[in-house]
Amino acid sequence: MESVWAYTLISVFIVSFLSFIGILILSLQKNLLHRILLFLVSFAIGALLADPFLHILPEAIEEGADPVFFGAVAVLGMFTFFVIDKFLRWRHRHLLGQHKKHNVKPYVWLNLMGDGIHNFIDGALIAGSYLISVPLGITTTLAVIIHEGAQELGDFAVLISGGLSKTKALFYNFLSALAAVMGGVLTLLIESKIGTISSLLIPFTFAGFLYIALANLLPELHHEETPKKLWIQTIGIALGIAVMAALLLLE
Repeated sequence: MESVWAYTLISVFIVSFLSFIGILILSLQKNLLHRILLFLVSFAIGALLADPFLHILPEAIEEGADPVFFGAVAVLGMFTFFVIDKFLRWRHRHLLGQHKKHNVKPYVWLNLMGDGIHNFIDGALIAGSYLISVPLGITTTLAVIIHEGAQELGDFAVLISGGLSKTKALFYNFLSALAAVMGGVLTLLIESKIGTISSLLIPFTFAGFLYIALANLLPELHHEETPKKLWIQTIGIALGIAVMAALLLLE
């Protein structure tokens, strides 16, 4: 159990420090940043689609998971992510419509709150994966890092455009990212007392990665329709899948 704690803490702290990737925005031109974000989003889609089917589902089968229970929790997970996503989007539009004249726009705080929730869940998913096996924990961590890399760049841009200074944007984004540590630690504490949470988190992770890829990231690619951007998307998704497939060698 000590090794699980060590792996989990190292992983969630790495994920938390990704919040400082926003510094890249300060040194990149807008066009170059857009191309990098497009590739990162595409790469994340490939990784998040491949990880559930190449790592999480096979691991659950190997552990003897009941298929009906796995499916039921996965469906519940998809529904949970949908409800959280819709609530945050609704609150974003509602607050933005009511308070347009504030120096720091309300959607800044909403973005931080939503990001904190997602980071907490990411930490819980990482811990739950390590409770099953170290290789699964590593692949889950890498999948989270891949999609968080693109998300953190976008989040930093939102905070700056919403009225925060660059210093405050980095600080608050890092505080939000630390929720991943809380999620990981709380999951391990609950597991040590109850001993059943990992069987719930694995199908929840399966559902969460698919929802993020299909509902949040994939629609973004439909806004980019030029042949050059289509190639960037295709190569990015293919490389994301290839990386997850190559990680099978760790198992």
